[in-house]
Amino acid sequence: MYLITVILSMFVLPIASILIEFLVFRSSAGLTFLIGKWFVFWAVGFRLVLAGLRQAITPQFTTKKILGISAKEPLIVVQELGFANLSLGLLGIGSILKPAWVIPVAIAGCLFLGLAGIRHFATKHRNILENIALSSNLFVAIVLLAYLICTIAKP
Repeated sequence: MYLITVILSMFVLPIASILIEFLVFRSSAGLTFLIGKWFVFWAVGFRLVLAGLRQAITPQFTTKKILGISAKEPLIVVQELGFANLSLGLLGIGSILKPAWVIPVAIAGCLFLGLAGIRHFATKHRNILENIALSSNLFVAIVLLAYLICTIAKP
């Protein structure tokens, strides 16, 4: 289920949304904006809301299945991470109604996912779920960084 959620929220749904809005609805918004809009909504908003809920409700999934930690001490920290994920994710979802939020959420999402991906990379003995988190986090951070560079570099 984790892998399906990652694939849908990080690749399939944002790309499908971009293509539908650009090709089917012939949006007047530029392709760069659509990339930012839909990656912020799906990869930051939707994915982080799901992750935040899971971490807040069942922090054991993150500690045991992703990080390989069986101790109970980190559970409170994972729950607090869940609250942070939920907060950032709700802003990402809200950006669909408030387009002015796309750039700030893209900055926060790029930093968060990029740094989390780098942190996963530093772990020497990663399991498959941590490798999925690493690669998907870095992929979205790169997409958001490219979006931000293209948006901020516009005259």
